[in-house]
Amino acid sequence: MGRMRDKVVLVTGASEGIGRATAELVAAEGGHVVIAARRPEPLEETRAAIAAAGGSVEAHRLDVSDLDAYAALIAGVAARHGRLDGLVNNAMSAAYKMIADLTIDDWRRDFAVNGEAVFVGTREAMKLMVPAKRGAIVNISSACGVRAMPGMASYSASKAALIHFSACAAIEGAPHNVRVNCIVPGQIATPATLHFQQMAPDAANAVTGAIPMERSGDPKELAEAVLFLLSDASSYVTGVALPVDGGKTVQLYMPS
Repeated sequence: MGRMRDKVVLVTGASEGIGRATAELVAAEGGHVVIAARRPEPLEETRAAIAAAGGSVEAHRLDVSDLDAYAALIAGVAARHGRLDGLVNNAMSAAYKMIADLTIDDWRRDFAVNGEAVFVGTREAMKLMVPAKRGAIVNISSACGVRAMPGMASYSASKAALIHFSACAAIEGAPHNVRVNCIVPGQIATPATLHFQQMAPDAANAVTGAIPMERSGDPKELAEAVLFLLSDASSYVTGVALPVDGGKTVQLYMPS
């Protein structure tokens, strides 16, 4: 216990799913977690749950596509606490449409949240971390960023860009002891995934059955991987795109 003791960590998209599990784990491990999300009700619910468990937490309503507001939040965290040790870019946007039906606004929204916001968050964090000679940034990509599926063109393209951007940031941060890594989640049992499973159970069962481990991941399992990359346990790890996917992205497809 105490893997994040005395560290200040900002997590975006933290009101549910992967973001909430990560925020809860950071707090449970002794860190001060700053949670940010668009929707006020689940954001406050997450804040209250972390505080009730004895965690150190503050919450801020934020749409990361408002780039000035995101930059201001990071500056404010550093001003209040005198440091920023970790950043988890987890907020996401996904337009599920075939390319023929995809609008330019759909495309731009996915890139605004999954690309531009991650760039701004990483840039502003590095401005603080590089002079301090410490820090860890974890960007949440997707298996869709390394493998293709119908209806996910804008999401997949933006998540693929995120992987390479993270690698570039890692090379720039490395001489200053600032580490940048990327998580590549497969199917994780987030509220969105559970909704899909309820709405289309046959399709959901087929997707789950195609995972080598034959199950969805738990958000807590993903959070453990994020925590490893945030913590000093990964002090010599930077520039990786770590799959957390039950073996899916390395699987060679074989028809049954």
